[in-house]
Amino acid sequence: MTTKRDFYEILEVSKSATPEELKKAYRKQAIRFHPDKNPGDKQSEENFKEAAEAYEVLSDPEKRQRYDQYGHAGLGNGGGFGGYSGSMNMEDIFRHFGDIFGGGYDDPFSSFFGGGNRRGGRTVNKGSNLRVRVKLTLEEIAHGVEKKIRVNKYIACSTCRGTGAKSGSAFQTCSTCKGSGQVTRVTSTFIGQMQTTSTCPHCGGEGKVITDKCLDCSGNGIIKGEEVISIKIPSGVGEGMQLSMNGKGNAAARGGLAGDLLIQIEEVKHPELLRDGNNLLFNHYISVPEAALGSNAEIPGIDGNIKVKVEAGTQSGRVIRLKGKGLPSVNSYEGKGDIMVTIHVWTPKTLTKEERVILEKLAKSDNFHPSPTEKEKGFFSRMKDIFE
Repeated sequence: MTTKRDFYEILEVSKSATPEELKKAYRKQAIRFHPDKNPGDKQSEENFKEAAEAYEVLSDPEKRQRYDQYGHAGLGNGGGFGGYSGSMNMEDIFRHFGDIFGGGYDDPFSSFFGGGNRRGGRTVNKGSNLRVRVKLTLEEIAHGVEKKIRVNKYIACSTCRGTGAKSGSAFQTCSTCKGSGQVTRVTSTFIGQMQTTSTCPHCGGEGKVITDKCLDCSGNGIIKGEEVISIKIPSGVGEGMQLSMNGKGNAAARGGLAGDLLIQIEEVKHPELLRDGNNLLFNHYISVPEAALGSNAEIPGIDGNIKVKVEAGTQSGRVIRLKGKGLPSVNSYEGKGDIMVTIHVWTPKTLTKEERVILEKLAKSDNFHPSPTEKEKGFFSRMKDIFE
């Protein structure tokens, strides 16, 4: 698998770059690697797409936050999450980033290099996004999981195949914009004549109108339906993290581009383990004799119980670190967290006569009265366990 380059590195900006600096940096890279300027150069074309993907993520505050926190894994693992999932084409780029250079959905670089109108000035409909919540157990978070969910949404009409027309020929060129999807108006002002271009109000920017509408979808090209979607969730995700799948949202009217499916992660609380980042916390209670004599214990882990030895003389509050037994980072290179086991010595609230006699005898022993030096040692030992 090819490792993706850092988005900030691609655009040659710092991680503190402002939106305006990102916009300028993307424009610079896009002009530099535009295919019309580098005909036949596959590497330039890849760089062009790479810059577009980087800008698409970093220009979106929500996606940028996820990227800064989780890296590429926060946008997906090749299963359709995040930006473009490595599958961008030129029309995607022109459609999403025409606003950087102006001209609606036209090729934003035609004015620079004399290229043709790649989209013909026509508006491409975009379906709305959908948001779903997916609940995950710690076991699923630790290993990653594939979930299949049933989503109610707008889908393309099967009768007209999403075109909105009763038959394939039930279209005609818009008489208002002559098929361009845009209308130009010239108005006179006190500083002279001004020319403005806007979406054609007659065809909605599509450049064509339906002469005979599909009866099942009333010419919209979409109907209410459902789809079973398979979601591959990477390991290490956390509560509140949002993933996205391109093109899995609501279908767009008349054959446009479908919206995205936004997946909100919810963690199911583990009955015994508490999550703290990639670490897992567990409180283990032992008796006074077990603390004095030592004991063996079984601690719950992600993949089953883990055997732990409690040393003789263990003090209440000591933390035993089980390295690498926690959760993986969503950026796998950071490795796994630990399980932190805090030992609590349980003091009985009621005693039998025999127990009281035994404890009264033990209370007279110097071994049951720690010296100030031993108290200090116990404190620093606990701090070492926690921060080591």
